[in-house]
Amino acid sequence: MKLILAFAIPLSAQVASEANASYKNPENRQRMIGTLDGSHRDARQKPKELVAALRITKTMAVADIGVGPGYMLPHFSEAAGMVYAEDIFPDFLARAKQKAAELKLMNVEFVLGDEKSPKLPAGALDLAFILDAYHHFDYPESMLAGIRAGLRAGGRLAIVDYYKRRNAMSNPSNPDFAITHIRLDDKDVIKEVEANGFKLVEHREFLAGSQYLAVFEKR
Repeated sequence: MKLILAFAIPLSAQVASEANASYKNPENRQRMIGTLDGSHRDARQKPKELVAALRITKTMAVADIGVGPGYMLPHFSEAAGMVYAEDIFPDFLARAKQKAAELKLMNVEFVLGDEKSPKLPAGALDLAFILDAYHHFDYPESMLAGIRAGLRAGGRLAIVDYYKRRNAMSNPSNPDFAITHIRLDDKDVIKEVEANGFKLVEHREFLAGSQYLAVFEKR
């Protein structure tokens, strides 16, 4: 019933309002940059393991959707032939550009999307990747349609996100934070994505009790 109600919500509805409230303030986004980027995040997010799990090669074009300040960019740039770094916030995208310039990442193209479309080049991608950002989608059906249009035939969509469960997100003062912050738990995310032109090919826990990895193929 929960999924049916989600799809009954008009396109104008803000279905991820709880998760997105703090992102609407530019000052908050600037404070978040330090949290979202940097090697301090590696122990938890395991970027090298992620790239290996996704089987990225130099023949592939990869999109990092919701790139933020560019945490995954060096890893994708090293592994892939071409990287599209997409975000809906110009200030996040500006920081990602700065990082790419500092690290001399020559195979990255930046894309300013919006909350209804990632605005990716049509049929250009082998892999679309969403890290800790799917729960921020206000318009999942529209975004998934845009991602699907950007993928080549047989292209993949990989989502790493938090469970909608107690203690899934690190917040000692509020162990139920993920329950209010995350839009859907993993099984409902899978149903939503499969209802929009994708087929699940892999689903497993990525971080124990915290995050899952779900990989889909374009149908």
